[in-house]
Amino acid sequence: MLCRLTGKLESVHETAAVVASADGSSAREVLLPAYVAKSLASRVGQTVTFSTLEYLEGQGQGTSFIPRLIGFTAARDRAFFEVFITVKGIGNKKALRAMAVEPAVIARAIASKDAAALVKLPEIGKRMAETIIAELHGKVESFLSEQELGSLEIKAGSMPSAARLSPIAEEAVTVLTTLGETRGEAERRVALAQERSARAGRAAPKTADELVAAVFAGG
Repeated sequence: MLCRLTGKLESVHETAAVVASADGSSAREVLLPAYVAKSLASRVGQTVTFSTLEYLEGQGQGTSFIPRLIGFTAARDRAFFEVFITVKGIGNKKALRAMAVEPAVIARAIASKDAAALVKLPEIGKRMAETIIAELHGKVESFLSEQELGSLEIKAGSMPSAARLSPIAEEAVTVLTTLGETRGEAERRVALAQERSARAGRAAPKTADELVAAVFAGG
């Protein structure tokens, strides 16, 4: 797999760039996150280096494949992208369009459970924002600075656990963590299940088993 590419930036259009080899004999199309494409608009004609991720894009219901190359300005940003696309419903191209801001900003929104901030991103609606938080909360802290992590820990510690979770919810969270989910993921999924029941006008789950079932029913 090609993991790094250096060359002359010939053009940038929307979320794609063309990068030529040193001797100009060949060029590669590189797909870019929206925030990277915007930052490179003024660097056409200059030498650039991308940390890259290569994949095959299926065509014609999987009868043929086209090699694609995605470029990032740092390996750390590539690592965030690889985590981001594990979310159900977010493919490579959707993720590139959604990443209109730097990964650290998105990671901070996920870690602080700020769905409103995520909804501001292209391609991300309210339900998708909730899904992103449910699936990635507890998995993106490595993309935050120590200062940001400390701020989140203080915020989380300012509210007693008993005030945030009912006994049934706490038990449901425990069940989910035994199934391999992080504490943050489990809390988020339980909260979403409770919110879905309330919005639908259904009776709230009366037992932890019913609440866990509601979590999985909602995906």
